[in-house]
Formats: sequence, C-alpha cells, structure tokens
Amino acid sequence: MKKVLFVLVSLLLVGLTSSLSAQDGKSSKPMKDWRIVLVPKDSTNAWFVRMEVGVKQFAKDTKINAFQKGPGKADAALQAQVIQDLIAQGVDALCVVPVDPALEPVLGEALKKGIVVVTLEASSLENTMYDLEAFNNAAFGAGIMDNLAAAMGFSGVYTTMVGDQTNASQNEWANGAVAQQMLKYPKMTLLAAEPRVESEDNLETASARAKELIKKHPDLKGILGTSFQDAPGVARAIEELGLKGKFFVSGTGLPNENKSFLRSGTIQGTLLWDPKDAGYALCSLATKILNGERIANGLNLNLKGYENLQFAPGSSKVLIGSGTIVVNRDNIDSFGF
Repeated sequence: MKKVLFVLVSLLLVGLTSSLSAQDGKSSKPMKDWRIVLVPKDSTNAWFVRMEVGVKQFAKDTKINAFQKGPGKADAALQAQVIQDLIAQGVDALCVVPVDPALEPVLGEALKKGIVVVTLEASSLENTMYDLEAFNNAAFGAGIMDNLAAAMGFSGVYTTMVGDQTNASQNEWANGAVAQQMLKYPKMTLLAAEPRVESEDNLETASARAKELIKKHPDLKGILGTSFQDAPGVARAIEELGLKGKFFVSGTGLPNENKSFLRSGTIQGTLLWDPKDAGYALCSLATKILNGERIANGLNLNLKGYENLQFAPGSSKVLIGSGTIVVNRDNIDSFGF
C-alpha cells in the first residue's frame, strides 16, 4: 500500500512539475532545436515585411531557428489558421501581432499545449503570456495629436481613424489623442457624429473613407490616424481633392510610404516605431521565457528602446518600452525604410 501511495505521489509531482513548466514557458529542449515563429497580421504589406528583417536578424545573431509566417492579408480567420498549423507542427514559441481578439481561442489552445505565446499591440488580450508595447500608448496618441493640432492651427473639428474598432492599441492611441486635445487644445472639437471611423488597415479604404467624411461633414478640418495606412491614405485624398493647406492629417507610418507627403507638406510629421526592432524584440522576449528567465520591471532585451521595459500600471502582462520615433521633413531621408 505504501509503495502504491509513493508511486501516486510521484506521478502527481511529475504532473505538477510538467504543468508549471508549461505555464512559465521554460523549454526542456536544447536551444538549437527551438522554433520561434512570428505571425504578423499580413505577410505582404510593407510594415510586416520590415518586421521580418528584424526576425531574420535575430535568427542570424542567435543561431536560433526563428522565422516569420503570416496570412496573405489581414484577416482574423486566415491568421488563426496559420497559428493552428504552427501548433500542429509543435513550434516552441509564437510571437503574434493579432488582427483582433477573435484569436483568443487559438492562442489559448497554444498555451495549453505548452507553447510560449507573446504578442505585440494587444494590450487587452487574455491568452498571451506577455504583450509588448514599444511605448506608452496614451503618450503616443498624445504625440500624434500634438502634430495634428499644430497643423490645424490649434482649432477646428477633427475625427479619429483606426484600422479596426477591435484593435486595442490603436484605440488606446486614439483615446490618448482625444484626452490630449481636451487637455491642451480647447478650440479643437471631436466630430460628434463620427468620432471614430475604420480604415481596415488599408490605404485605399483610408483614402475613400476620408473623401466620404469630407463630403459629409463640411466643417471637418482634420483626421488623426492610427493604422500605418491611415496618414498616407488621407494625405492622398487631400491632394486629390485639392485641399492641401485646408484639410490636415497626422498619424503613424513607415517613412518611405509618407516621404512624398512629408516633403510636400501635406503631412507635417508622423510618429512610429521601427517594426524591425519590434520583431527582433518579440523573438528576444520569447527566448528569455524559453530559457526560464524572470520577466520583471527593468527587463533588458539589448535593443534600443527595449533596454528598460516596465509593466504597465496594474498589469503583470503588458510590457512598455521607449521606442518612439518622430519623422518629419528634416529627417525623412535618414531612416532607410
């Protein structure tokens, strides 16, 4: 009887140890056998092509099998299928830039399988071990508002644009922008009829939506964009409608995609972070978890903007860096992407 009890207790301890290992993400495999995969929203657009540069650089620097694999367009169902396939392949870590919260079930499945899951731009996601943000989201949004306010002469009606109403980070930027306007720019007014519109993370949609808004609301003077496609999309609409100097836009985006608009003055300035660095940082974070390292305030991923990560107030999941980049006409040629 004692022998049976000893065996049962031993089995329970093994199960508990195994469970704890799955929860903290520490891998029992040698590093050379790890597979870390970054799953972007869309593998074809320029932002995530740039992100893949960082993943490849991480793989080269560390000799870890890290690579990027994503859907052909930003679609939650397609992204979920990519993740499902990777789970079936038994990858060790998934670094995900989710299209929207519809990915919760498949990411939960990955966690149950003992796969490390880290995310970017998903501060409200439940099924992630850690979410990495390149900066304080409210402060980033405030910076975008400062640009728009200056362009608009600190007065007039504006609205906010997001890729999708369910994108947590983009909505936090927009909320931060509105809070900054209310605090610092009392002569500006948020469009009550349509305070937040969607661009579907698509330049053509952003441009078409801007034209619709301008026609529908004659008093509208500016749009604050959060998806990296918003600012160039709205800028195109401004130029096509002949409204340069009369209608204004501020947002985020890749320097090369906004270069002509910044040079012409249609866009005064943009804020962003380098997706290459974000891709590298996500893989580095996943590696630390697989190594069983402690994730705490002050975490250093040995990358500019990610040397002193801090948990967001009240959170044990959301890690915030300081990777904001300001782009304007004077420095537009200094980035190379």
